[in-house]
Amino acid sequence: MTLPLIAIGFLALLALGYRWHSARIARTIGLDDARVTPAHAQRDGVDYVPTRPFYLFSQHFSAIAAAGPIAGPIAACKAFGWLPCLAWIALGVVFIGAVHDFLALAASLRHGAQSLAGITRAQLGAPAGRTLLWFLLISLAYVVVAFTDMTAQTFLSGDEAFAGEAVAFNAGGAVALASVLYLGLGLLLGLVQRLAPRAPLWLLTVLFVPATFLLCWSGSLPAWSRWLALDGADGYRTWCLLILGYCALSSLLPLRVLLQPRGYLGGFVLFAALAAGAVGILLGEAKGGYVITQPMWKGFDVGGPTGLLFPFLFVTIACGACSGFHGLVCSGTTSKQVDRESHARPIGYGAMLAEAFVALVALAIVMTAAPETAGATPGKIYGDGIGRFLALLVGDEHRRFVTTFGAMAFSTFVFDTLDVSTRLARHLVQELLGRKGSGSVALATVLALAAPAAILLLAERGDSLRFWILFGTSNQLLAALTLLTLSAWLKGLGRPIGWVAAPMLFVLATTAIALVQLAWTNLAAAAAKWSDGAGGIELANGAAALLLLALAAFLVAKAAPRLLAPAAAGAAP
Repeated sequence: MTLPLIAIGFLALLALGYRWHSARIARTIGLDDARVTPAHAQRDGVDYVPTRPFYLFSQHFSAIAAAGPIAGPIAACKAFGWLPCLAWIALGVVFIGAVHDFLALAASLRHGAQSLAGITRAQLGAPAGRTLLWFLLISLAYVVVAFTDMTAQTFLSGDEAFAGEAVAFNAGGAVALASVLYLGLGLLLGLVQRLAPRAPLWLLTVLFVPATFLLCWSGSLPAWSRWLALDGADGYRTWCLLILGYCALSSLLPLRVLLQPRGYLGGFVLFAALAAGAVGILLGEAKGGYVITQPMWKGFDVGGPTGLLFPFLFVTIACGACSGFHGLVCSGTTSKQVDRESHARPIGYGAMLAEAFVALVALAIVMTAAPETAGATPGKIYGDGIGRFLALLVGDEHRRFVTTFGAMAFSTFVFDTLDVSTRLARHLVQELLGRKGSGSVALATVLALAAPAAILLLAERGDSLRFWILFGTSNQLLAALTLLTLSAWLKGLGRPIGWVAAPMLFVLATTAIALVQLAWTNLAAAAAKWSDGAGGIELANGAAALLLLALAAFLVAKAAPRLLAPAAAGAAP
């Protein structure tokens, strides 16, 4: 089977899912543009801002897509083969992931743009809401840890692919410079929009989107590529701290200053990467000789503590098929910007389907990668793959630029997740402290980033997989708990819940089994290393896995009576 045929079948399934399944969901929950959305009812110009649907789609898409649907499929394909990955991404996104996102956004709109914790409090009681709040904070901490670690590794010096060139080109420094310039451009766009609020969006797009790619080209210049070059353990920790500093800054600034404009520009970077992926899928074999090199299937048990296809295929792919983090974005930032209820369908369900295509591109890249890249990081595999695909159009003589663009796109997607995650964590800390005033923003930001900073300072370069597996598991478990709350909401409305409860039970069982095994293996490793003064990361991961299990068990116990009770007659939407 060739990549074009695989892609056509995949996209056909996504189109059918949007046409029929999302329409059924919209009818079930009764989307109504006559309802005033929270963006209008609570408009404050900072968090609650009615936003044009395409602008919001770009921002939301770049926030949820990020590096999750890239790193997960690449790691899972290397471990288990491409066929089970493809099947889970295609079926999981249509019947679980996109359903989760659409319902989370709609439920938040109906609950005054409250967070998932607030919705859970309303549906299952105050203790359940506080429990989910703590679960969310732990999950977000691992989101920040996993993606900060990935970005820092992408920015580090050196790339053997360019070692034989006559010029001294530093691939890591090039990506770092291009990414930093991109963030500065986002700030500039926010400033222009603030000073000239009536400037047409098409004009800003024509000016700033090409500038984004020009800055990427600037970063690929050999002399400039060494400006931000860092290496080794000290370089890794330096980049981690600088990235966390950016997270703090993005959390403190109003949406329109950085997050919205940077997310809008990031959406075009993502669209360009998707276009490059489409070129590679359609033309790669004919023009570049790129054929499938990875095995279709490697078996149910490929060895190691996380080598079982069930449950670790599902938690490794994570965001490409279903992501609990998306519920945080839907209820934390996006629901505060939706102009009309009908926009929830393309933004909620549609953006998740687009993310599945991001996962397909990542899968195509690793499927056609050379066997010797098996030990490379997901960021390097993706960057090199986008470079290979784009070189089909621009020529191999521009390989430095297109490879830098691919790696910068990867880091750009990570920043999309990092600043949204930090802002969400800040909101949750403020909710936990019971303080909503402007004076509590800085304190909440510091508290939200304290645990990720401590873990990253203990970590070593190359710890990504250990962070990623726990992140993926907590992320999937959060999706199950979100579906649990949404099932209670639909039951209260007198709607059928089987189509939500069945996926919830599958994801809940999968992640619970994975967490038990992760807790056991991490705590055992920590005990073995303790006498040598090591094992801090393993102890933190094992304790986090046990705590997440306990919090999830409490929420299930609180929801069970509500879900098993007879349906209420005549409930109002």
